[in-house]
Amino acid sequence: MDEDNMSTAMPDEENDGKREEENAAGAAGADEAGREAEGESGPEESEENVSDQEAAESDSGTDPVEENADSPENGKEPGEEAESDEKASAKTSKKKEKRGMFRAGKELQKKDEEIAELKDQLLRARAEFENFRKRTDKEKSVRFDDGAMFILQKLLPVVDNFERGLAQVPEESKGDPYVEGLEKIYKQLTAMLQESSVTPIEAVGKEFNPELHNAVMHVEDEELGENVVAEEFQKGYSYKDRVLRHSMVKVAN
Repeated sequence: MDEDNMSTAMPDEENDGKREEENAAGAAGADEAGREAEGESGPEESEENVSDQEAAESDSGTDPVEENADSPENGKEPGEEAESDEKASAKTSKKKEKRGMFRAGKELQKKDEEIAELKDQLLRARAEFENFRKRTDKEKSVRFDDGAMFILQKLLPVVDNFERGLAQVPEESKGDPYVEGLEKIYKQLTAMLQESSVTPIEAVGKEFNPELHNAVMHVEDEELGENVVAEEFQKGYSYKDRVLRHSMVKVAN
């Protein structure tokens, strides 16, 4: 029995040893499989951790550079830096304001110069137009006077003939209707000449004036003064301030 028991006991111990070795081999395989799984998932988990960290930093809204700038390591506190920024912005705004005022002053000066130039041109144009108008009016008046003098000079011989004819009418025939008709026509002509600014030139008894009189004879007469008109042969006329026809006269002494 003891041998049987020993024989039976030996296989059991061997079986137990095999089982322990199989269990150890299974555990080692499981550890290696776990390590491989951890090796494969390790980089992914690290990348996920990095992305999560960056997202956290971006969500925090702070820039590492700004944090370093605001840190006491720069030697300035946040309040001092804000004050310096305000001063810099104030200086830049003042410079911009000065530049704007300078440009506005330049533009205003340029506009004033343009206005002065345009005003000068306007005054010159008005003066030139006024001179042109006066010159044109004067030319028109001179041309009108020339035309009027031309017509009046043609009428003067008619008036002379009426005067000569009426001077030859005898006293007993002056009441004749024919003679009265001639006298009316003569009066109408002389009235028309007066309305046209035509006036006779006084000659007899006046001092000789070469601008008004045309001397055709000379006579010695002690009763008359020197260069005095003694007789008028043809009556002279003036139109406004111009001589229409010179008087034909005889001068004494």
